[in-house]
This record gives sequence, structure tokens and C-alpha cells, in this order.
Amino acid sequence: MSTNRTKSTFAFYSIFSFLKEALTGSEHQDYTKGNINRAIFLLAIPMILEMCMESVFALVDIFFVGRLGKEATSTVGLTESVLTLVYSVAIGLSMAATAMVARRIGEKNPEAAAKTGAQAILISAFFSAIIGVVGIVFASDIFVLMGANQEIITVGTSYMRLIFGANIVVMLLFLINGIFRGAGDASMAMHSLWIANVCNILLCPTLIYGIGNIIPAFGLLGAAMATTIGRGIGVLYQLYHLFRGKSIIRMHWHHFKPDWEIIKALFDIAWTGTLQFIIGSASWIFMTRITATFGSAAIAGYTVAIRVVMFFILPAWGMSNAAATLVGQNLGAKQPERAEESVWRTAKYNAIFMLFVSLLFFFGADFIIGFMNNDLAVRQIATRALKIMSLGYIFYGIGMVMTSSFNGAGDTKTPTWINLFGFWFFQIPLAYLMADVLSFKENGVFWAVLIAETGIAITALLLFRRGTWKMVEV
Repeated sequence: MSTNRTKSTFAFYSIFSFLKEALTGSEHQDYTKGNINRAIFLLAIPMILEMCMESVFALVDIFFVGRLGKEATSTVGLTESVLTLVYSVAIGLSMAATAMVARRIGEKNPEAAAKTGAQAILISAFFSAIIGVVGIVFASDIFVLMGANQEIITVGTSYMRLIFGANIVVMLLFLINGIFRGAGDASMAMHSLWIANVCNILLCPTLIYGIGNIIPAFGLLGAAMATTIGRGIGVLYQLYHLFRGKSIIRMHWHHFKPDWEIIKALFDIAWTGTLQFIIGSASWIFMTRITATFGSAAIAGYTVAIRVVMFFILPAWGMSNAAATLVGQNLGAKQPERAEESVWRTAKYNAIFMLFVSLLFFFGADFIIGFMNNDLAVRQIATRALKIMSLGYIFYGIGMVMTSSFNGAGDTKTPTWINLFGFWFFQIPLAYLMADVLSFKENGVFWAVLIAETGIAITALLLFRRGTWKMVEV
């Protein structure tokens, strides 16, 4: 009995020690050797939590801004939709930084990794300056193009100008976290988003509603101020650890001298990474448009279901990001077979997780949707959507890992082509055919998502097996 208790205690402390190591990142890990399973989870745990933290920003803003009225809420929604441009550029640069930094770390060359990260920061500063000027000068015109009424334009112009004028904090938060992930320092990326979120949660109500005579109420503008300051503090935390901290990457000012060869290499990866994200995001606009033709209950049900899906697959994205880091570092260490083995194991764990989510959605969809919405018509459609789309979750999980692995190898072109053909030449026409021509209505859209996403995953898997990604030089 005593022996069993001792074993249980040892197991508990072993798990606790492992989680502590994953969350604190207390020592530099070499992911090019040792146990692959351990490497996957040391990277995946903080990456999963990082993804969850990123989603909190939007939830917090909507929660507090919602009390200011529908014009304020509409302003945030319209601005966020345009801000997708910033996210696209930031994600594309982040992909490039992760791939190239991981490759240099795998080569045991942290000096080159630091220089690569610095060049990526230079590129992001250039693009954020252009986006900032356009957003400040043409804020009201952008609202007009988006179909906003005069009340929204009056209320929201200052909000949009501040958000776009300070877009560099969004750009850098994404980018520098990509640098940390490439270096294998996933816990640092997670910590920066924790800090940014805590600041945003504290500042949002304070700056929106004010505190007596101490702090004035800025209203909607206060929400933009809170988000900008929160993200800005997160960026300052990142920069401190890049320049002064104990991260494996240590930047110095001489790293920021433009190196056109590195800039070109980063840009070659980043532009297709940006396009990859835009293609996927824009396709959902068309799917939403097809669904909207079947009434407000259909579009509301579809929206609720997609929000639930996106929230629950965040951990799968975190696991996929771990695969990208492992691929990049092991290719840099001239160990392509270890890189491939890392991907297959990550895909297996992601498939197991997504199987659990699939079962949860299929048997618990009504309860989950009921918690989100109490309109009967909306609940019925959202529940049906969740059950249909959940049938392909195992494939979605595998497809995410394959896509991230291509990106981690620096091959952003392959998943871009997969997305272009899979979403635009297959999913959208299929959704129209099934919904309108075959009269499945909104159910046709849900089935099209299932069929297309499954096809995309299988295509990515087959292309991954060919192994051409192992030969990409970055």
C-alpha cells in the first residue's frame, strides 16, 4: 500500500514538474534531440494557452463595448473586419520568422536567428507605417465603403484612427511571438499575451466608463486605448526579453542594420503566408453570404456554430504550431527524418483530441448551443451545423498539423495553393450547388464545409508524404 502511494505521489510530482517546465520555460530546450513526445508537449502546452489568450481580446472588448449601444458594437465589428488586413500581414511575417528562426536555431546559430528576427521587425515596422497612415487619413471613407451609416461614422472614426494608427503593437505582438516560437521559447510567447490580456481587462472598463473624478470616461475611444495600451505593454515585455532577458535569442542594435538577403528571404515566405490567411478568411465571407439567403435564423445559427467551433479548435492550432517549430529546428539540424516523425506524432495527438471534440459536439451540441443562444430556431440550425461539421474533426486536426508543418519548413506556397483550390474552387461552388441547386438550403453549406475541409486535409497529407518540404532552403 505504501509502495503504491509512493508511486502515485512520484507520478503526481512528475506531471506537476513537467507542467511547470512547460509553463515557465525555465531552461533552454534542445528540440533536435531527446524524446519527441516530451518535445511536442513542452511546446504545445504554452502554445495552446497562447491561442486561448489571443481570443480573449475580442471577447473582452465586445463585452464592455456592448453596453455603449449598437453603434459602438457595430464600429468594433466593422473595424475588426478591416483589421484582418493587419492580421494577415502579421501572421504572414510571423510564419516567415518562425520558419527562419527555427532553422537557424536548429543549426545552433542563435546569432543568425537574432539577426533574422531583427530584420523581420524592420519589415513589420515598414508595413505598419503604411497601414497606419492609410487608416488615419481614410478612416471615415473606409466606414463608408463598409456600408456604415452616418451614426457609426460619427461615433467610430476616432476609434478606427487610433486602432490603425497604433497597429504596430498588433503587428509586433504577432511577429515577436513567432520569433519566440521559432526559437522554441513558447512559454515567453504565452506570457506576453497573458500580460497584454490582464492589462486590457483592467483598462477596458476603466477607460470606457471612467472612475469618478480621477479618470475621465472616454467611451468607445477608451476601448481602443485599452486594447492598444494592453498590447503595447505585452510588446514591451517581449522586447525586454529579446534585448535583456534570458531567451536563447539575444538581440543587439547592430542586428537591425538592413540585410537585403535576409529581408528578401523573409518576404518570399511571408507574402504567400499572408495570402494563405487571406484566402482562407475571405472564403468564409462567401460561405456566410450563401447562408444569409436562407434567413436571419440561418445566418445566426451558422455564426453561433462557427464561433463555438473556432473556440474549441484553438488547442488544435496550438498543437499544430508545435509541429512547425519542431520541423524548422530539426531541418536546421539536418535531421529531416526526426522532423517527419515529429509531424506524424503531433498529427496523432491532434487527431485524438479532435476525436474527443467531435464526440462532444455530436452528442452535446444541443446543450452547448443552448448555453450560447436561447432562440429556438437559431438553436436548431446551430445544433445541426455543429453535428454535421463535427463528423470531419479528425481530418481537420490532421490537416492543421500538415499545413503548419509546411509553413514551419518555409514552404508557405504549398498550403496557399491547397487553400486556393480547396476553398475557392471546391468549397464555395459545392456550397452553392448543395444549398441552392440541390435545395439542401443551409444544410448544404454545412455539408460543403465537412466535405471540403476533409478533402483539403487529405490533399495536405498526401503532399506531405511526398517529402519535397524537406528540401526547402530558407
